[in-house]
Amino acid sequence: MSTGLRITAFTAALAATFGTAYGVGKAVDPVVEQAPPAAHDDHAGEPSADPGGGHGGHEDEPAGGLRISEDGYTLDLATPRVTAGQRTELRFTVRDDDGRAVTAYQREHDKELHLIVASRDLDTYRHLHPTRAADGTWSTPVDLPRAGGYRVFADFTPAGEDAENLILGADLAAGGAYTPAAPPAPHNTARTDGYQVELAGPLSPGKAGELKLKVSRDGAPVTNLQPYLGAYGHLVALRSGDLAYLHVHPNGEPGDGATKPGPEISFTATAPSAGTYRLFLDFRHEGKVHTAAFTVRAGSAPAARETAPATTPEHTDDGHTH
Repeated sequence: MSTGLRITAFTAALAATFGTAYGVGKAVDPVVEQAPPAAHDDHAGEPSADPGGGHGGHEDEPAGGLRISEDGYTLDLATPRVTAGQRTELRFTVRDDDGRAVTAYQREHDKELHLIVASRDLDTYRHLHPTRAADGTWSTPVDLPRAGGYRVFADFTPAGEDAENLILGADLAAGGAYTPAAPPAPHNTARTDGYQVELAGPLSPGKAGELKLKVSRDGAPVTNLQPYLGAYGHLVALRSGDLAYLHVHPNGEPGDGATKPGPEISFTATAPSAGTYRLFLDFRHEGKVHTAAFTVRAGSAPAARETAPATTPEHTDDGHTH
């Protein structure tokens, strides 16, 4: 896995307006409930002048949007509707310009494809790893907790020397009575599954910055984090409103001789614009994956060390809840 920052943002506006009731369809995977942000201590070693870990800054990244098609590839979501609270199969295919299902991928962070499902109010989030059939159809069990509008993101790199990473998105509706909710207030301390995660560092519009997260349990720092997807942490950022997607990768990796297994995990990120973002950190400890969520505002002063209400987010990997 390459170290440093890999931020993929896509362009195109999407607006999905769902009424009080949503249509019923096939299945969607349960998304994790939000978790609070946290302040973080310095990462092992001094951060380099290039926070991207040698990959260069990404200050010129365009503002992210959401596309169902890009660079000759299309996300074909066969399950555009589900019923809230019902576990079913979410099925989709990635197709090329000729409409053929893609069956060859590069492995990125231990997987051929990463699937993110998030509610439009950013209160629910799920990081999934679906299974691919020989004909190119991907599937994973899903069970969305609440009715409303969701966005499905497929993060992958097709096979080929010159192929680039793509993130395609499609809308998903969960049927049932719907009550919209505003994103949680900004906070920098999250509690999940008995762990506390503190977030420190700025998320700045058009400027790369280091985000540092510190994991502790029962007041003691966790110093034996386990690798998850080739790193000690995996961070996804979504912009409130249009759900622009920033896929951020850690500064360092297990076995590089410098990166310690906690308590700090360091990332570099650039916000495409000012606004409110939700950050979702996945980390593994004692064989289980946990998710901590934070609300941050890019382009404004950092929140006074607020703590969001304790939550117990769920995390699904390959369709299995940890």
